[in-house]
Amino acid sequence: MSVLVATLVLFGAFLLLLFLGVPIAISIAVSALATMLLVLPYDQASFVVMQKMNSGIESFTLLAVPLFILAGNIMNNGGIAGRLIRFAQLLTGRLPGSLAQTNVMGNMLFGALSGSAVAAAAAIGGTMNKAQEEQKYPKGFAAAVNIASAPTGLLIPPTAAFIVYSMIAGGVSISALFMAGVVPGILMGLVVMVVAFVHARRYDLPRSSSPSRGEVARITLDALPSLLLILLVVGGIVVGVFTATEGAGIAVLYCLVLSLLYRGLTWASLQRVLISSVATSGIILFLIAASSAMSWVMAYTGIPQAISEALLSVSGSVIVVFLLMNLILLVIGTFMDITPAILIFTPIFLPIVTDLGMDPVHFGVVLIFNMCIGTMTPPVGSVLFVGVSVARTTIEKVAPALVPYLLALVVLLLIVTFVPVLSLGLPGLLGLL
Repeated sequence: MSVLVATLVLFGAFLLLLFLGVPIAISIAVSALATMLLVLPYDQASFVVMQKMNSGIESFTLLAVPLFILAGNIMNNGGIAGRLIRFAQLLTGRLPGSLAQTNVMGNMLFGALSGSAVAAAAAIGGTMNKAQEEQKYPKGFAAAVNIASAPTGLLIPPTAAFIVYSMIAGGVSISALFMAGVVPGILMGLVVMVVAFVHARRYDLPRSSSPSRGEVARITLDALPSLLLILLVVGGIVVGVFTATEGAGIAVLYCLVLSLLYRGLTWASLQRVLISSVATSGIILFLIAASSAMSWVMAYTGIPQAISEALLSVSGSVIVVFLLMNLILLVIGTFMDITPAILIFTPIFLPIVTDLGMDPVHFGVVLIFNMCIGTMTPPVGSVLFVGVSVARTTIEKVAPALVPYLLALVVLLLIVTFVPVLSLGLPGLLGLL
């Protein structure tokens, strides 16, 4: 069997099944099985695929993923979002279009705590949308700001995306990845704030009134327990006090206690949170299992090496190859969610970029940054659809306002790609590389 035939069968079957509306995890598993049938009888091929699916989720580290999902869902329902919004407003209240700036800062804080762009877009955007409507903010502008800033939490730690990438990339340090995402994640939020500032000046949007010193102290103290979660979990993992999985467990306990103290979580809402977390975790773990089988099949048939040779044959220039890689990943991000994209394309691109001198930690940041942009774009952009829904508007109205943010973020992506110190400086300074 030639590598070309294996590639055509694997990706041809995968795309065909997606086109027919088959769930992505099943599409991945079936396409992996179809490829193995080219070289093995059905009973052996099915056994190998199931074995690789099982081994793909036999990992203690992977337990961090459902635990972080549960922590994020508890925060989303436990009264934490409102406190973070009020704290964010203290930091941005004097800027033009202060409610939009508060939306960005709130997404950065809440996204970092929950590790979920969709949760941030729903919780922060849903709350801020009412206030922005009252102050006559254009709906398209308000929705675009929320959509563009919600994915910052996928880069600012703690985030499950880096944990998934670490597993697929062969045990790249989670601590290093967490620290590598800090600067690009903050820069992503700042870029959105700059574009929002320009638009706010153009629309002559109002500033918030200055709070009294007493209000500043009260709001800060109210938000402080939530903010300490980042320091507790990320700091503990980076210093080595506990593993990522143990840190995720601590995050669940901390968020649960905090939500109960805030009286934002009832027994009925806790049941809904647990059911929702189980459902989401089941989907993601099945995706990981299926993608593990596909990754093994690709390695067995030599597909990554063939793609690497084809890409390098286009040009020997590092700049050209990195530009092509980003272009491919940006296109992939438009129709594939972040978890399957990490699982499928890490084994393909990681060998290429490491051969060209890119650090695996740096590549992890670049890959996830690409997928962050993908969450904002149709046809599968989860953050786009949530942002449009909470703003009670349409994609047609949001799209023109969203374009400047997308262009600015693509420019930042290229800067992060070609300036490694933005990703590697902090983990290097902390001795994590």
